[in-house]
Amino acid sequence: MTKFISRKLFAVITIAVALCAALALTGCSGSSTDSTSEDSGDKTIKVAAVPTPHAEILNDVVKPLLEEEGYTLEVTEFTDYVQPNTATEDGEVDANYFQHGPYLENFNSERGTHLVSVTSVHYEPLAIYPGKVSSLDDLQQGATVAVPNDPTNEARALLLLQQEGLITLTEGVGVNATINDIAAVVPTVLADVDVACINANYAIEAGLTVNDNALAVESADGDAAQTYANLLVVKEGNENNEGIQALAKALNSDEVRDYITNNYQGSVLPVF
Repeated sequence: MTKFISRKLFAVITIAVALCAALALTGCSGSSTDSTSEDSGDKTIKVAAVPTPHAEILNDVVKPLLEEEGYTLEVTEFTDYVQPNTATEDGEVDANYFQHGPYLENFNSERGTHLVSVTSVHYEPLAIYPGKVSSLDDLQQGATVAVPNDPTNEARALLLLQQEGLITLTEGVGVNATINDIAAVVPTVLADVDVACINANYAIEAGLTVNDNALAVESADGDAAQTYANLLVVKEGNENNEGIQALAKALNSDEVRDYITNNYQGSVLPVF
């Protein structure tokens, strides 16, 4: 049964990834709010972030904390995972807050950017959410599974599916897993998605939480929480800027920890 499920999941995953990639190219590119062009002085910190939970944390908690230190925080929201990094590399913003380490490393490698982490802030557990079925026990032969289409989060999804006994990956691939590492695969065309592996920030935007809706969650034991912790990122050389250090301190504050704990029902977990 495990071998047969592996075959079917491979077919679905390739189809789902292709679909997600197409949507990403047509639906996300160029989508953002305009950043402020007015020069507000040396005490202004411009940060690029995705809306949930990053921009919420920045606007609701970090902005007033920085105001107490004499800084003005300007948050520009993006709905994709490319523009925040390119804006930081090009100096349009001072920092960004949306990504984990493996994605940052992959982005630098592929794009030739020079972005570095300043501090870790939180961890968003990847989870399996119900589609056509409400329990993993109800998955039948030929079940369909959607996974994220970027390489680092695709690997997380595959590791989660293996954790739940749905597929078997090549031994030792770890966070470098791809769909090609699924054992005994035979491509099959299937139409609908039965369950989906979703990053917590997208799940939150869809009204889903880990505590209330997830069928399975990646284990936070061991290296998971630190490996996929979301980071405050700047262009290399700006790590010790006074404003950036003030921003990092605010992001690692008790106020931010309490806000995360009280607002995200297990879908966001502080790591500081």
